[in-house]
Amino acid sequence: MTSHFLTEDFLLQTETARRLYHDHAAKLPIYDYHCHLPAHQIASDHRFENLTQAWLHGDHYKWRAMRTNGVAEKYITGDAGDFEKFEQWAATVPYCIGNPLYHWTHLELRNPFGIAGKLLNPQTAKDIYHACSEMLRTAEFSVRNIMRKMNVKLVCTTDGPLDSLEHHRQIREDGFEIKVHPAWRPDPAMAVEDLQALNAFIDKLGALCDIEIVSFDDYLDALVQRHSYFHEQGCRLSDHGLETAYAEDYTEKEVRILFGKIRAGRELTARESLQFKAAMMVEFGLMDAERGWVQQLHLGALRNNCTRLYSQRGPDIGCDSIGDFEIARPLARFLDRLDRRGRLPKTILYNLNPRDNALLATMIGNFQDGSAPGKMQWGSGWWFLDQKDGMEDQMRTLANMGLLSRFVGMLTDSRSFLSYPRHEYFRRTLCNLLGGDVEAGLVPRDMGLLGKMVEDICYYNARNYFPMQLG
Repeated sequence: MTSHFLTEDFLLQTETARRLYHDHAAKLPIYDYHCHLPAHQIASDHRFENLTQAWLHGDHYKWRAMRTNGVAEKYITGDAGDFEKFEQWAATVPYCIGNPLYHWTHLELRNPFGIAGKLLNPQTAKDIYHACSEMLRTAEFSVRNIMRKMNVKLVCTTDGPLDSLEHHRQIREDGFEIKVHPAWRPDPAMAVEDLQALNAFIDKLGALCDIEIVSFDDYLDALVQRHSYFHEQGCRLSDHGLETAYAEDYTEKEVRILFGKIRAGRELTARESLQFKAAMMVEFGLMDAERGWVQQLHLGALRNNCTRLYSQRGPDIGCDSIGDFEIARPLARFLDRLDRRGRLPKTILYNLNPRDNALLATMIGNFQDGSAPGKMQWGSGWWFLDQKDGMEDQMRTLANMGLLSRFVGMLTDSRSFLSYPRHEYFRRTLCNLLGGDVEAGLVPRDMGLLGKMVEDICYYNARNYFPMQLG
């Protein structure tokens, strides 16, 4: 029986929570300011052949669960057929109770596919697979129409400095009413761990910009040129995926020497690597400030831990975990370097280790400057923390140590066009959190005040914070 699971009041445990969600949160548009959607599929208005292609390809959350359930790799990232892979996922789902994947799976079947009251398991797998796959092959379920069904107003993809952004241009030229903006992720430009790959990046950058990159100044000129190009193509925010912030002391002379070593293929010492990264992060921050962009720092992932799977399948396959890096001191020094120059852009910080929750909640308060409400943001629970407990912990800590009312809310951080119910999950969690406080007498039962707060966190704060225009 599923009569008490995933009802219209799912996660809403009080009457106040239900009113906040249904009257204020449920119908708001989605402003998805950070995701990894492939722009070429939006440009072509792609239709998926089946549910596996739309749901399992590239989803390392599901892949981790399947491996844990004893599924062989051929059914995960290997050469098994699409329905065979789906069968293995369906057999894994009943074991996911307690994991947000169980909730997400059934929320995504309900919306956009309309499958409710039926749990995914080996007995229902065939019917669900064929029903959803049949829908996905129709025009009604093209990627653009899925986005329309989910009430999406804006998304920001994740793009490297060498990307042509041709698909973003095509989307704009088509007049697609949902705004699709690129986001600048220049991490390969400072990846000194692999000098061969870094030098190949520099060579391609030079060719793209028609600059012979010999010196560090040449390098910065080329990166500024690409940054300007991204701006012309509608980019208004950057993103970095870092173990920690980089803030080693350096001089301009030292960095120029280090760049010469890089171009010569001579390995840097550990300190030299940190110096180069620190210099690059300051330069990226200055570029963002010059253009009025928002910078995002995703901190704390320990990546590619399994050599066996990395050598077979590459990165981003579900072999990353939470790291325990020092965050506070280097992050404070990095932000302070920009702030002292009056060039600290709007910034969103994300942590992967829940140990660092209070750290970031207090860190953002150090650098607020009154220029904009919530200029410095602590981002929503990220990756391993984007589940009910993680979201609640993040919002509760932010409320205790900052201003929850100024929070820019949720994002999918996903490669899947079916992940938009994560916004619903977040909104229900937020409303339940506030509703519980009302019932406990901790917050006034002022539905005008709380309703506006919910609407702001779910949509309006992000719309007002970011410089992208909806038209």
